[in-house]
Amino acid sequence: MHSVVKCGFVALSFSCASIAVAQEPPKPQAIIVNTSGGENAPMLRAAYFNDFEAETGIKVIDTSPADFGRLQAMVKSGNVEWDITEIEAEDAGRAVELGLLEPIDEKIVDRSSFNEETKNLYHYPPSIYSTVIGYSTDVFPNGGPKNWADFWDIKRFPGPRAMSATPLDNLEAALLADGVEPAKLYPLDVDRAFKKMDEIYPNVAVWWTSGAQQAQSLIDGEAVMTTAWNGRLYAAIRKSAPIAMEYGGGILKVGSYGIPKGAKNPYWSQRLLAVMTRPKNEAKYSEVFGYSGPNPAHIDYVSPEIKPLLPLAPENAAKQVWMDQKWWVDNGKAVTDRWTKWMLSKG
Repeated sequence: MHSVVKCGFVALSFSCASIAVAQEPPKPQAIIVNTSGGENAPMLRAAYFNDFEAETGIKVIDTSPADFGRLQAMVKSGNVEWDITEIEAEDAGRAVELGLLEPIDEKIVDRSSFNEETKNLYHYPPSIYSTVIGYSTDVFPNGGPKNWADFWDIKRFPGPRAMSATPLDNLEAALLADGVEPAKLYPLDVDRAFKKMDEIYPNVAVWWTSGAQQAQSLIDGEAVMTTAWNGRLYAAIRKSAPIAMEYGGGILKVGSYGIPKGAKNPYWSQRLLAVMTRPKNEAKYSEVFGYSGPNPAHIDYVSPEIKPLLPLAPENAAKQVWMDQKWWVDNGKAVTDRWTKWMLSKG
């Protein structure tokens, strides 16, 4: 790792550089980064991997998909193939509890400017996304719902809704619609949330199970508004679909990359994460997917027309709440079991 020795500006600059290089581990020919794949893979390369390769001479090999079971098996066996892996949101807390990850080295990966909600000793946040309201501009040409209370208001905003087929985000939305203050959202009042869900249930025409259904339910006219991941709506809006999104009451979440415990090249993995902290690189990624980068300065490098569509644009961030992922780790199974029974009771 880089030397902590402080050297004179001129006289010792060469010797300091020599010390730093000497302390770096040998360079592998390649490191392996495991992600969710798909459209994500080429964009990661354009935004981050190419710069890392140019600066270090180390090739980045990307594999997919993200697989929590394989991560567990690798760490348990001691035969860790991946140097960095994406971790699904629902598995992030478990990965830490089970000791599957190496800590992020703050001396290499500078996260000092990051929002506090994105900082975790074992997780690097590649992106911040949000569950928001999407609505049809054909149906609501003069503006649609501005928050979850509006989403629940059938009289002012008539028409069928689409919502996630899981309790995640829905319970938060229900409580915010029922007047719970964002600062007092957690721990979730589950009884109150289900009571509020009872109100909206008859007006939900689509219970979506994939990201592709979110914008499509609006385009096809199956619903006039939907809960949705902002990136899915962003993609449709950029293709001129008659859709708008509203960040009022949006539920912010943090993506997660981790270095598996026992990874072969932890130092060089940290160096790749360091490239990912750079705001200009993050801006490239944001432009394509509509997610925010964790470095607040990235917003200064995106196109002006993109800024209002990003979750952490200042005017959007102020309207939203951060999901308490620890609460979901602790309560997710019980709440999901109750959700399944609730859905079955509706026939």
